[in-house]
Amino acid sequence: MIWYPYEQMKTMKAPYEIVDAEGPYLYTKDAKLLDSISSWWSVIYGYHQPKITEAICQQANKFSHVMLGGLTHKPAQELSEKLAAWLPGDLDYCFFSDSGSVAVEVALKMALQYYVNRGEDGRKRVLALEHAYHGDTFKTMAVGDDEDYHFVLQVYGKNPYVIHIPTEIAALEEAFARYQDEMNCFIVEPLLQGAGGMRMYDMAFLKRARELCDKYGVLLIFDEVATGFGRTGHRFVADEVLPDILVLGKGLTGGHIGHAVTVANKKVFAAFYDDAPEKALMHGPTFMGNALACAAAKASIELFDELDVMARVAHIEEITRRELEGFTDPRIREVRIMGGCACIEVYDAKTLAGYQQFAYERGVFARPFLNYLYSMVPYILTDDELVHIFTVMKEWFQRG
Repeated sequence: MIWYPYEQMKTMKAPYEIVDAEGPYLYTKDAKLLDSISSWWSVIYGYHQPKITEAICQQANKFSHVMLGGLTHKPAQELSEKLAAWLPGDLDYCFFSDSGSVAVEVALKMALQYYVNRGEDGRKRVLALEHAYHGDTFKTMAVGDDEDYHFVLQVYGKNPYVIHIPTEIAALEEAFARYQDEMNCFIVEPLLQGAGGMRMYDMAFLKRARELCDKYGVLLIFDEVATGFGRTGHRFVADEVLPDILVLGKGLTGGHIGHAVTVANKKVFAAFYDDAPEKALMHGPTFMGNALACAAAKASIELFDELDVMARVAHIEEITRRELEGFTDPRIREVRIMGGCACIEVYDAKTLAGYQQFAYERGVFARPFLNYLYSMVPYILTDDELVHIFTVMKEWFQRG
């Protein structure tokens, strides 16, 4: 029996069974569905993308996996070289893992050990955002701030090592003034907080965060698992404000196979590069640098440039604003749009009860959560396909 995610198994509605997928479409035995959320925001080029599929198949004909402990291989080498050349600044040092949550764990471990290696054992605190979501493993839950996902941690009581602040510059400055010598890092989902409610905030907050991190010697971590690869209207938010550690996943492989990477700058890497064995980063996911995933990721990065994804995202945002800006209903609290993301927040979660089936019957797969009806579409949609998704959203509120 499959134990499904985020579901009460006793009362859950039977999931839709997918028998095929191609481009932006999912197929059940009796329906063709536009995927409005890109399989949890990862399948950015659509399903069964030829270049990525071919890269995986070619590598599978050689070998599918080789551990990186004491061994190495060309796909991992080529991907790390590609990322180092492609990413901004000196984000050059790639530590691979098998999921975004694990990659965030690695980033948090790097930040703590960075200071331990420097003899600064007092820097035990992490600064994070209110409504943060960084994954479902234990340390990522600890730096998260969403009771709907992480309520189980309440049995431990308040975590003394994590500070949560709103996305307000005054709160940011106050936190640094109070905890400046105790913090090892500030971790954020830059500009767009995904699972915490599709909350959007301003670049000025991140620029001030960078200034304060520099002033007080705190590492800045960008969790761009969800926001990377164009989703916010920027290739990476890291192109605009440079972090010390960058975490990527989801779109890294075009959503074709699980993989993630934690990328550190030279300063961070240098704190581990030493003759002393105890200064090594003692972490090693079994499937880190998986050859199939590395081949897929390299192809995905090449596609990003070949398909001029940033122009596509700008066009998606333009159509989204045309279709949704100004759309109102007494049940709607706010409509938010950024890059390739749109969110309709309602006052009462009951307003969205039944929407998934409503959309299914109109050829769209959607998965609203809590008070949020949202889209994070594949970048390959035609205008008509994109408009259809928003038409179904609006019809839900306009029905009699």
